[in-house]
Amino acid sequence: MTDVALSVDIGASAGTTWLALTDWARQGEWMLGTDVRVVDGNGRSVGSKLAAFTGIAGIGFTDTMEITTWEPPVRCGVKHMGKVVKGTGVFQVLDKGPQRSTFVWVEHLVLPFGFVGRLGWPVAKPVFTVGLRYSLQKFARYAESYSVGEA
Repeated sequence: MTDVALSVDIGASAGTTWLALTDWARQGEWMLGTDVRVVDGNGRSVGSKLAAFTGIAGIGFTDTMEITTWEPPVRCGVKHMGKVVKGTGVFQVLDKGPQRSTFVWVEHLVLPFGFVGRLGWPVAKPVFTVGLRYSLQKFARYAESYSVGEA
């Protein structure tokens, strides 16, 4: 198992950041190469299921997740249940004032492909982290311009 934790400061209220973060249908606007959709439930409660396809031109994988924690506007936890991605993830929003918040993204992942996955992780982790950092920076801009009426 490996852990990845990153954060980004956002010039938007915690409530706005939360709404932007959990607007699953629009997550592809900021998350690199990923399209998310709700496949069971309402997407805003424990037990709801999400499917996130990550890839380019139809080549990639689907990460299936179940929401395990739903504490708006603070925390959403998921259990990754796909064939490639397993483990848990947490999106957390920290309130920093009227128009300031911080988004913290934490993943506790079981590496795929057994020994080969563990061997390759030191090479893959920096690439994975760069992609997450890029997505976080893009999310900050997205959340700062997010209109609550669009949710």
